[in-house]
Amino acid sequence: MRRKVSRAGLASALLILFAALFCAGVEVRARAQADGSSTVPAARLAHLRRGINLSHWFAQSRDYSEKHLREHTTARDVELIKSLGFDHVRFTVEPAPFFEEASPSELNQEYLKQLDAALDLLLGSGLAVVFDIHPSDEFKLKLRADDRFVAAFAEFWRSLARHLSARDPERLFLEIMNEPMVEDAYRWMGIQAKVAAAVREGAPRHTIVATGPRWSAVEELLRIEPLADRNVIYAFHLYEPHNFTHQGATWGADYWPYLKGVPYPSSPELVAPLLPAVTNETARGALRQYGEERWDAARVERMVAQASEWAQRRGVPLTCNEFGVYRAYAPKESRLRWIADVRAALERHQIGWAMWDYAGGFGVAVRDKDNGGRAVPDPDTAAALGLRAKL
Repeated sequence: MRRKVSRAGLASALLILFAALFCAGVEVRARAQADGSSTVPAARLAHLRRGINLSHWFAQSRDYSEKHLREHTTARDVELIKSLGFDHVRFTVEPAPFFEEASPSELNQEYLKQLDAALDLLLGSGLAVVFDIHPSDEFKLKLRADDRFVAAFAEFWRSLARHLSARDPERLFLEIMNEPMVEDAYRWMGIQAKVAAAVREGAPRHTIVATGPRWSAVEELLRIEPLADRNVIYAFHLYEPHNFTHQGATWGADYWPYLKGVPYPSSPELVAPLLPAVTNETARGALRQYGEERWDAARVERMVAQASEWAQRRGVPLTCNEFGVYRAYAPKESRLRWIADVRAALERHQIGWAMWDYAGGFGVAVRDKDNGGRAVPDPDTAAALGLRAKL
């Protein structure tokens, strides 16, 4: 005999079924997130809250002599960095002096001694260190196109990671490569996965730092998916808008040298007085567009929020390990305001940061030419970073 079911009973049964299915879905998603979420210890990640990049020492230099490596950044510099309140440094390292493509696992031992001495100095001070392979463009272009070179690079990193693995994994982080010049995000994901596996084989306990393709901007981070390795922090760089942060720079866009005195925030009204003096047509158009884009703290916030949302959805930690303004031609108050806006946005989203750079063209300190090139802290830049310079 067929039993009749009332409409109320049917509705109740359907409601129970939908609730059960919903709860099951939530449970599956929660379990998947738990299984795939980051394994980077919170205490380890906490070492990367406020950092500074060490440029032109073991990278971006024409001179890698023992004298240069010994004298460029000294114990006094490290003491100054600590006194400013930084908790870590990003130690940029050009691979060429100790990498041979034909025998990539055989590291130049004499150069390795210089690297070890620098790491002893930095880690001995109590600072955490992001060990960043920071190659020349020539190196990166070869990596982009040559699979054999990728294999050699992975072998190099395996050997290097094995050497570095004896150091404290709580305070030494291994960054695969700075700003890869690989435009194809899919290819970069493959390269990065191959190299990360080699790093992990050499250093099983250390946290790896990975990034997006090309120049590691926010938009490039959004194009990739995380590695299978869960002991990884993802890095992005923030220099937008480049027509402000790189004004007057002689590298990069060929029209940047024509941009000087560019203000921040931007508006058509603020850039209009500058336009007649800009002789280069491309630069003039870029400056006009910069004004129309109305860059301000809210726009910076939206960029940082995009990166934060990407990381939250994937359950991975994030760092912004480069941002800054080229000092030579940027109006001081505009430069300080941009730095403060970026730093505040990052901290609102609980993203650790490392400014570019210590005492170079973007520096939190400046070299005193009348005093043997000693670095002197810039208290205004320190304040924009939420730090206090002890003069």
